[in-house]
Amino acid sequence: MNPSFTNHIIGMDATDSRNLLNYLFNFMNKPEFQIRFKWTENTIAMWDNRCTMHYAIGDYMPNKRKMHRITILNDKREKK
Repeated sequence: MNPSFTNHIIGMDATDSRNLLNYLFNFMNKPEFQIRFKWTENTIAMWDNRCTMHYAIGDYMPNKRKMHRITILNDKREKK
């Protein structure tokens, strides 16, 4: 869920949906839920896009960043 891809909540009227989404978007942007990652030589970072909102900043210039992306199919996580 993020403002670029989420525009309403199914089953809610437009006003309530927008109000709840605005609350959630503001909540998840609080500094206590953020990490600022400082790239250094040979650094590796990993995150799970299913539960992480990623915002890349080009603060590694003029160096190059090499990225490999994988997608897990048929995830068998335990459901609670």
